[in-house]
Amino acid sequence: MNIVEAKHLKVWDTNTGKVIIHDSSFEVKQGSCLAIVGESGSGKSVTCRALIRLNKPWIRQSGTLLFQGEDLNALTEQEMRRKRGKQLCMILQNGMSAFDPSCVIGVHIRETLQQHFDWNAREIERRICNAMESVMLKNPPEILNQYPYQLSGGMLQRIMIALALVLEPALIIADEPTTALDTISQYEVVEQLIQLRERIGCSMIFISHDLGVVKKIADDVIVMKDGMIVERGSMQSVLTEPAHAYTQYLVSTRLELSNHFKTLMQEGS
Repeated sequence: MNIVEAKHLKVWDTNTGKVIIHDSSFEVKQGSCLAIVGESGSGKSVTCRALIRLNKPWIRQSGTLLFQGEDLNALTEQEMRRKRGKQLCMILQNGMSAFDPSCVIGVHIRETLQQHFDWNAREIERRICNAMESVMLKNPPEILNQYPYQLSGGMLQRIMIALALVLEPALIIADEPTTALDTISQYEVVEQLIQLRERIGCSMIFISHDLGVVKKIADDVIVMKDGMIVERGSMQSVLTEPAHAYTQYLVSTRLELSNHFKTLMQEGS
């Protein structure tokens, strides 16, 4: 059973006429994690924003986007808004852009949860604080009273993961969630995302340019280049037997990096 089926997705810029995504088809199996890998500008993020219909107004799309059997392209904006957050949850690359900088974090979280549940303020507070503690955030009430700029990138990512824990969406789209973080925070955020999947049994699309990060979390992978899918398969098969020259390049640079890192660690010890 597939939770997502994209068929002949095409995305283009009406201002320039440029096609950003060329005839893309892929699926996400129920309960699994699909990684979309490629360099900047390959069309990874545009693909996922097309799925939740959050591209800029001048970016148009065609094709079929089935989510739990329903074509998202056929829904009104109001119907789509009800699905976002509760059923389709996006964890963004930069925590700062996910939160309103003029409000403390708690305001954003309460508004989001009030939109989808009829809980009172005390119940919202209890649930979000429990979720924040479970992703290793200390003193949640204090954090909820802080502004986004007062928190680190790693903390903001964990707050988004905690919010997803409360919302329990069917699909989480994580758009380069580790790019802006240092190595230790990257590792911790990936661990939290793995635990999130286990806890709520959701499916996931994980966007990254880093095969090392993807290897830890994904079951299947598609590789994108210049708006086209150039390779697809299980994580294992793509890593061990990459067919396309571009994938071979990605795998070899990743191996070089990890070998270099191991050498540095050995020299330092």
